[in-house]
Parts: sequence; structure tokens; C-alpha cells
Amino acid sequence: MAIQNYTDLNEIQLDVMKELGNVGAGNAATALADMLMTPIEISVPVVSIVDYETAMEKMGGPEVMIVGMLISFEGDIQGMIMFLLEKDFAHMTLNALLGQGISSFQEIDETGHSALEEVGNIMAASYINAIASMTNMRIELSVPSMTIDMLGAILSVPAIHYANMSDKVIWIENDMKGAQATASNHILMLPDVDSLEKIMNALGIE
Repeated sequence: MAIQNYTDLNEIQLDVMKELGNVGAGNAATALADMLMTPIEISVPVVSIVDYETAMEKMGGPEVMIVGMLISFEGDIQGMIMFLLEKDFAHMTLNALLGQGISSFQEIDETGHSALEEVGNIMAASYINAIASMTNMRIELSVPSMTIDMLGAILSVPAIHYANMSDKVIWIENDMKGAQATASNHILMLPDVDSLEKIMNALGIE
């Protein structure tokens, strides 16, 4: 059956997305550990299909301030990947990279913005490269677009962009533990439905 919506994914197909999430998360942890020059332990990612309201509830509501990083991908498949980074994740990474711990997002300066964009770029590449490697596809990433805003405002971007396709997202969440802190990160994977079909076909999944 053709995939018309993320909710059309059957149990086997969802398991495939979970495995892609597992591999991507492992790659991201390794890349982040190299960048921060500190060991990073990662929890087993939780991959699920949720609506935007549930996603916001999971992170504390639409008014929570968050770092949102949006990266588009194109080539053999198209879509976008969005990282939602809480303050503790920003604190952990900026402290390791720049020696600049933060107590609020307002303290992040231009150097901190650039550092977080690079972290997002590396993590996105880890997830996308996992898909490319497992499917033998060519996938290219855009330059990250980063903003600090309320969660509701940030999630309105993919919600509007994909309004005609689905009101749900592929949601990946895990914890990364560094030498000094543990931080959660949340990823929205948003391939278009044609791309989901291509991924499943490339892996021999119906």
C-alpha cells in the first residue's frame, strides 16, 4: 500500500525508521564526542509518530524557549530535519567548546550561535548519512537555519510546510551524557511521503 501519511507506516516500516534513528543517534554521539573532545554516552533513542501538540507537551508546552535548528535535505530524497535543543544541551555543548556556560538563552552571543549551528550541522549529517549509507542514496544538506524562540512558534514552520501531507512527525528523542552533564535532544525527521516510499523500497520493505 502506498504511503500517504506518516500514520500509514506499518509496524515493520516504523521499526525501520527506529533503526535509522538508532544508527543516526549513535553516529551523532560519536561525532559530538569528537567535536567536544569528551566521551559522550547516549541512551537508546525513542522513535515515535506524534502530532505537533503531543510534541509540544513532551517538551513542556508551546511557550517553552528552545533552540530550533532547521536543515533541509535534497537529492534522491527530500525533506527536512529539525533539532530542538533545550538550555541544558546548549549549556553542555557551549561549555565544552567555548568554556561559556549559560544560565539563559539571552547569554548566547554570536560565537555561541555559530558553535551551536556547527553542532546542529554535524548531528544532522550523522542522521542523514545513516540513511544514505543504508539506502545507497545521494542526499545533500542545506546550511542550518537556527533560531531561539518559543517552541510553538518554531514548530509552526514544519506544521505549515507539511500541512497538506500530515499533521504528525517522526519524533526521535534521546539523552546524551557528557563528562559534566546530561542533556536531552529532540529531533523531528520530516521526509516527504514519496521519499519515505523510496527509503522503504531501497531497503526492500513493503
